[in-house]
Amino acid sequence: MHAMQYTFTLPADYDMDIVRERVARTGHLLDDWPGLGLKAYLIRARGKDGSPVNQYAPFYLWRTVEGMNSFLWDGAFQRPTDDFGRPAVRQWTGLAYEEGGATGSPARVAVRRRQPVPEGVPLTEVAARAVRETGRLAAVDGALLAAAVVDTGRWELVHFSLHAHDVPDGVEGEAFRVLHLSQPGRGLLSRGRQW
Repeated sequence: MHAMQYTFTLPADYDMDIVRERVARTGHLLDDWPGLGLKAYLIRARGKDGSPVNQYAPFYLWRTVEGMNSFLWDGAFQRPTDDFGRPAVRQWTGLAYEEGGATGSPARVAVRRRQPVPEGVPLTEVAARAVRETGRLAAVDGALLAAAVVDTGRWELVHFSLHAHDVPDGVEGEAFRVLHLSQPGRGLLSRGRQW
């Protein structure tokens, strides 16, 4: 599993309905993308859910690097870059993935928690904690799924979870609203630790 996200931070007075309408019109285009586990079309609106910014921030879990590269280099990624500019595309390697108890429910909220991989702690311990935290997040009432991914270039750990309700107690991080969920290969994502 490989994760990817890019964010478009928009002006404070930006009409976020433009993004909502865009996703309603084009979100289905990745509903059968080869190699894609899932794409969550995410937004944050300034002043809502604790967000200081307006942001469009799609988050992907890829089953194959080929699928991801096809998306980036064969033209599909050109559409958002034409509309919003070319963003930095963050990529992380998968550590763990779990399905939650609300799997059949529509995704309403996503939570992303970024944290540095601590110095002085054995990497095996960091990875084991990430796997346990993924299981805990997936077990939260209303959880659809949870994943842990890492960027070893920045030594950054990211926990990502999708929920059928508002952000549950005990789930910390930046909250995003889910506009659409493309999930052609979600059932094929390997569960548990990724090594």
